[in-house]
Amino acid sequence: MDSGLKDRVVIVAASGQGIGRATAEAFAAEGCKLAICARSTQSLRLAAGTIAGKHKVPVHCEGLDVRDAAAVGQFVANVAERYGGVDVCVTNAGGPPAKGFLATTDEDWQGAVELNLLSVVHFARAVIPHMQKKKWGRLITITSLTVKQPVDQLVLSNAVRAGVVGLVKSLANEFGKDGILVNNVGPGYTATARLKELARSQAEAAGVSEEEILQRWAAGSPLNRIARPEEVADAIVWLASERASFITGQTILVDGGAYKGL
Repeated sequence: MDSGLKDRVVIVAASGQGIGRATAEAFAAEGCKLAICARSTQSLRLAAGTIAGKHKVPVHCEGLDVRDAAAVGQFVANVAERYGGVDVCVTNAGGPPAKGFLATTDEDWQGAVELNLLSVVHFARAVIPHMQKKKWGRLITITSLTVKQPVDQLVLSNAVRAGVVGLVKSLANEFGKDGILVNNVGPGYTATARLKELARSQAEAAGVSEEEILQRWAAGSPLNRIARPEEVADAIVWLASERASFITGQTILVDGGAYKGL
């Protein structure tokens, strides 16, 4: 099935590992020209070399902090100069600390806003003008199941990521006329380093083992398992493709049915 993505210029943020890495590789498999970034330059360069060698596509990589608006803007400008524009941008960032409400500080809240909301603003501001020139674009945010169903000990994520959904809806409404689709993907429990951190936090709070927490999460899905990063990546690639050309302003959960709402 032709996705219409071959030779498209794709930015994937926080792509040194986990869902970001899997997403970058999935776009490379479609023949896209990649640009990836992450704070850890070591893991990023390793990912870039592996992906370029395996899929025979160009991969541009830069180490940066997505909270830095100037750095994000320069990165996008470098990508546009190198490849002649930007077609797809997948925003991504690590989650805020796993804490209950009374354990959070003002610094925690400010940090969560900068990392998980303002980082999306920085990328959107930088990439949308390039997409407008082509009258075609895809902006896809990665958030969490928490935008639909709050998770214990994740009050920062529960609150701040909901703001990303409001931004997605607003951007979809404003820039649809320019051929730009804006959507959000909300992974459920997915086998990443971040999940291990959350399992450790909840295990300590409940006085049980991490393995028991992981088993509880798996049992909460009708599929009775935790997702693989590649399964989330496939949904992101589909949203970017021509096969999803009339979908915008939506949140697609990749959670194995863990969300119990209608």
